[in-house]
Amino acid sequence: MTTTATPRTVSREIRLASRPVGAPASGNFALVTTEVPAPAEGQILVRNTWMSVDPYMRGRMDDAPSYIPPFALGAALEGSAVGEVIASRDAAVPVGSTVSHFLGWREYAVLDAAAATVVDTGIATPADYLGPLGTTGLTAYAALTRTAPVKEGDVVFVSAAAGAVGSVAGQLARQLGASRVIGSAGGPHKTRKLLDVFGYDAAIDYRQGDLPGQLAQAAPEGIDVYLDAVGGDHLQAAIGAVRQGGRIAMVGAISGYNASVPAPGPDNLFRAAAREATLRGMLVSSHFDLFPEWIGKAASWLADGTLRTEETVTEGIEHAPDAFLGVLTGANTGKMLVRLSR
Repeated sequence: MTTTATPRTVSREIRLASRPVGAPASGNFALVTTEVPAPAEGQILVRNTWMSVDPYMRGRMDDAPSYIPPFALGAALEGSAVGEVIASRDAAVPVGSTVSHFLGWREYAVLDAAAATVVDTGIATPADYLGPLGTTGLTAYAALTRTAPVKEGDVVFVSAAAGAVGSVAGQLARQLGASRVIGSAGGPHKTRKLLDVFGYDAAIDYRQGDLPGQLAQAAPEGIDVYLDAVGGDHLQAAIGAVRQGGRIAMVGAISGYNASVPAPGPDNLFRAAAREATLRGMLVSSHFDLFPEWIGKAASWLADGTLRTEETVTEGIEHAPDAFLGVLTGANTGKMLVRLSR
């Protein structure tokens, strides 16, 4: 076993100060300086370099039953992060390793070595393991190969298409044989990115209104597959456009995450029945077995330029809440990341 830890490691972390009602605000978070203990047997100490902020974290701020436990008041938040091992008491994860783990929202983390994954920085950057090679990239892959599999010649519609999942999903749909790929995003800057960077055939600016009309213009004969990260009006428009035997992967519903009362659902669900369409929910944690397969493909595509990605980077742990609030309002193109150290 090796260790380079000093007896006392001081770290800053973000804690949940209060539970938001409606949209979160900066007052719901607290920046706290704390002392991190040296790792015990079987543990490692990680200096986090990058952390992820993701829309699903909003649900964990509510004290309500869900597929993942809520954040505890007064405790550090959690989420995906990558960093360098600076002390180790497990020979399988030596000092100097780069690892991914789930104790983000802090500058230093002590965790069981078994809870960390050593990543190969020879095939991709550490930050890539939070974006295209992380759960966001895996979400796109699992959604379009398992939950709502794309078939040769399909017309595919993706919401939040300029975000972390959507920017990968559009390119992946093409790799899987889609004949036409349509994305929805907010504003002319993002819709231009869909066409010029992320390889979409058509881009819908939902802020311009008449989403069903815009979708009908982009896909006059309807759609076969829809990746839903938004819910609400996007899900309704997709159901209205779905063709016989269509598939819808329900991976998120960001339009309702800040609602203080339940948001209204689509009122055209019978159309899905009439078209014998499938609406299937998806949790990426049920598809972790696909990680090796996905990383093998995606790393190669990143290296040769087949897969193009972007990041929106916020600097410093103290600005992590701002990054999180921004991802809820669509401030990011591609993956929203917080750089904690260099």
